[in-house]
Amino acid sequence: MSHLNILTSKTPILGLKLYVIIAIALAVITAVIIMFIIFYVKNFKAKRRSILHEEKNSSINLESINIDDQKIAKTLLSMFELDNDADISKPIIKSAYSTSNESGLGLGSGTGTSSGSVSVDSLSGTYGWGRWFSLSEIELATGGFAKENVIGEGGYGVVYRGGLLDGTTVAVKNLIDNRGQAEKEFKVEVEAIGKVRHKNLVGLVGFCAEGSKRMLVYEYVDNGNLEQWLHGDVEPANTLTWDIRMKIAVGTAKGLAYLHEGLEPKVVHRDVKSSNILLDKNWNAKVADFGLAKLLESEKSYVTTRVMGTFGYVSPDYASTGMLNEGSDVYSFGVLLMEIITGRSPVDYSRAPGEMNLVDWFRGMVASRRGEELLDPKIDERPSPRALKRALLVCLRCIDMDASKRPKMGQIVHMLEADEFPFRGEPRPPRDTTIPRPVTPVASKVPFPTVGDKQR
Repeated sequence: MSHLNILTSKTPILGLKLYVIIAIALAVITAVIIMFIIFYVKNFKAKRRSILHEEKNSSINLESINIDDQKIAKTLLSMFELDNDADISKPIIKSAYSTSNESGLGLGSGTGTSSGSVSVDSLSGTYGWGRWFSLSEIELATGGFAKENVIGEGGYGVVYRGGLLDGTTVAVKNLIDNRGQAEKEFKVEVEAIGKVRHKNLVGLVGFCAEGSKRMLVYEYVDNGNLEQWLHGDVEPANTLTWDIRMKIAVGTAKGLAYLHEGLEPKVVHRDVKSSNILLDKNWNAKVADFGLAKLLESEKSYVTTRVMGTFGYVSPDYASTGMLNEGSDVYSFGVLLMEIITGRSPVDYSRAPGEMNLVDWFRGMVASRRGEELLDPKIDERPSPRALKRALLVCLRCIDMDASKRPKMGQIVHMLEADEFPFRGEPRPPRDTTIPRPVTPVASKVPFPTVGDKQR
């Protein structure tokens, strides 16, 4: 009873009883604990969201840069939200024929010279996807976007040759803001290749996102693109020997294999074509222009998206269903390999009706056992029958109408590099009749059963 009397006794605090004071104190403590837990959870979620936009070993510290740069950094981060690809109804197929070059990253040696330069050390920050360049720095590097520094242009922008103070030459792609296309392509390219480094992929040096301007800064590749060497006016065409063409094909295959099999999520390029294969002085191929690229999670076999690509290279299954996976790139590579072997464009309306479509003409020639006639007449030294048949087989497997039967890009690399060919490509030497063959004993021979034998 004494304890009960203590709890019910009045206290000096507003004359409240002791048990009321204890109850109030417990309620306050509980509320404080709940508020602390809520604050901790919110702070943890905010940190997790910010980590999605950072590299593992680097972070964006907005307090360390000035107010204008903070706005730019926030603008950049706001772009990397999930893309729902809502508009998938209208396909966009670009023509394979254009007087302008759509990739334009380091095309040729460049007749113009950069009249301005910018130091790498003066850049305002590194955000994990490459260096961030301010608009004024890009203008200095390209000489105020001088016309003499233009090295390529297409539907999505103009590419300029630029020079950094340390002597590094770069290619600056100024994206045209066509109904939000510039921001979308900027986002896709930075997401797809911003952190990727591979000798057969064009490297992203940095970017600029200031106001409505969206620009990408790439490494400069100094020997033009494959389309120019196959169909353009770049020096004597016979420079592209068979060995050089196969080196370009293998390099391209390795770059695509890395995108498909070496990254998580995998990257589907979606626009593999000759103008997007850049070449250096040693004929090393570098896959460029990731503006149409799509990320594909490992647990997904395909993603349904708006049909986009270049006419003549787009796989029929993707064009008809919109279901995209790495098999679409494999088909495009098969068309590209045909182009390398034959020297013909995927679609050429100047040719006879039966030869306008490269894929159909190619299939017909192989079916008629006229494979050797497919070889580009500009190739002076013809390959061995074994090497030619190996390349033709790779083409046919890549363009299989059943997408599930197409090989993976890693398998294609092995097929192109293999010394042995799975089918006889050369006649066997005549059998030596002087060597006696073993005679099978009569007793060991088993007679083929007759109807009478079965009945017995």
